[in-house]
Amino acid sequence: MPPLGFIGAGNMAEAIIAGIIQKHMFAPGDIVAFDIDPKRMEAMAGRFGISTAPHLEDVALSADTIILAVKPGTVQAVVRPIKDLLQGKLLISIAAGVSIASIQALTNSEARVIRVMPNTPALVMEGVSCLACSPTCLEKDRELALRIFQGIGICLELDERLINAVTGLSGSGPAYGFLFIEALADGGVRAGLPRDVALKLAAATVKGAAALVLSTGRHPGDLKDMVASPGGTTIEGLAVLESRGFRSAVMDAVFAAYQKAAGLGK
Repeated sequence: MPPLGFIGAGNMAEAIIAGIIQKHMFAPGDIVAFDIDPKRMEAMAGRFGISTAPHLEDVALSADTIILAVKPGTVQAVVRPIKDLLQGKLLISIAAGVSIASIQALTNSEARVIRVMPNTPALVMEGVSCLACSPTCLEKDRELALRIFQGIGICLELDERLINAVTGLSGSGPAYGFLFIEALADGGVRAGLPRDVALKLAAATVKGAAALVLSTGRHPGDLKDMVASPGGTTIEGLAVLESRGFRSAVMDAVFAAYQKAAGLGK
């Protein structure tokens, strides 16, 4: 299989590399990565046995498929210097808010570009990713991207116009989940539980609730009603959350993150 290149070797790149090696999609020797931090590249090479590139241009020269695993504000700085070396290659970008059209404009061509929004649970192979392909992409490009990101969790293909909304929901969503788990655990500590017990119970409870939604396909409202017995403890807690605007606050958070993602693209 042709070599796979990474520009940027941060946490998400690490998760993707771990997934594709674990699923035997690419051998370590077929992966090359570049990062501005030499220590980061050294760590990746030590953990996975992949190749590292001393210069940005080396990735563009050696790899047929290149994953842009950099921050949105860095895309222009890394693509422009190597635009002539990217002709005929597949570019997969995980930069939030950066559109396919803007990447194609940087390369001065109708490049084959796939835009992906993954999330951090990919680090434990529980990621959620959504991708959109440029019209110039081949079927084999789409299939490769789906295989790569299904290697670190679930991956859906969507219209590009929806990717910023995905960013606000599943891209930023883990942070909302972490905050909820922390608050849930704090509530347990307030009620007298030891901190370590409260945190374990909170995290496992949220994980179990999510698994129940996914495995049954039932509406979360129905599952909520299963727990909330008439005159019971759960309905008392739910009443407090409703009175404090819990649902509207979460909805507003997702929408604010969506708007930020749309702004990054500009």
